[in-house]
Amino acid sequence: MPMNAVYRGPADLPSTLSLFPLSGALLLPRGQMPLNIFEPRYLAMVDDALRHGHRLIGMIQPDSAHPGPDDKPNLFRVGCVGRISQFAETGDGRYLIQLTGVARFRVEHELAADTPYRQALVSYAPFADDFVARKGEREVDRTALLRALRDFLEANKLKADWEGIENAPNEALVNALAMMSPYGPAEKQAMLEAPDLKARAEILVAVTEIELAKGRTPGDAPLQ
Repeated sequence: MPMNAVYRGPADLPSTLSLFPLSGALLLPRGQMPLNIFEPRYLAMVDDALRHGHRLIGMIQPDSAHPGPDDKPNLFRVGCVGRISQFAETGDGRYLIQLTGVARFRVEHELAADTPYRQALVSYAPFADDFVARKGEREVDRTALLRALRDFLEANKLKADWEGIENAPNEALVNALAMMSPYGPAEKQAMLEAPDLKARAEILVAVTEIELAKGRTPGDAPLQ
């Protein structure tokens, strides 16, 4: 597999993926996720991904509503495959990597693998639009998204690089805000499984408005 690989569609990705279950972690196509790898099974996963050359790892969340056994929790059916785009050794047995999201996948069934990490047969076909960068950007209500972001920042006394935000394309903005959002696994999964960018932005705005409403005391004026 060449450096800076280009994935044009489902056929460019393997049907078998190693799985990295991580609650609250949301990876989206073309988004970037830093990871600190220290468990032996996931160190082995990274080693294998690099050794085999594909450098791909399937990020997926445990399904907390149906937890299953502690040593093998049940997983949601939809995750996102990421490519190791940065790699560093720490000198104390850890890896620092960055995954760049490629496309979402649906788990068809888990495999009886002899590796210390879990593997599954997956399908990317339901998410073929993920391979088209910036698809659906025009349908995003950017005004509502930025208003919700501003209200959230003000309510939490946080600052942001507004120049960078204003210049960001809609896909990058929606996906970055979704990935960085402080919401729980269920909300993150809903954003992951959103059918398109417009729906993902709408979920993000709705969840933000709900959280802001929870934080208001009686008599507070709604944020505008």
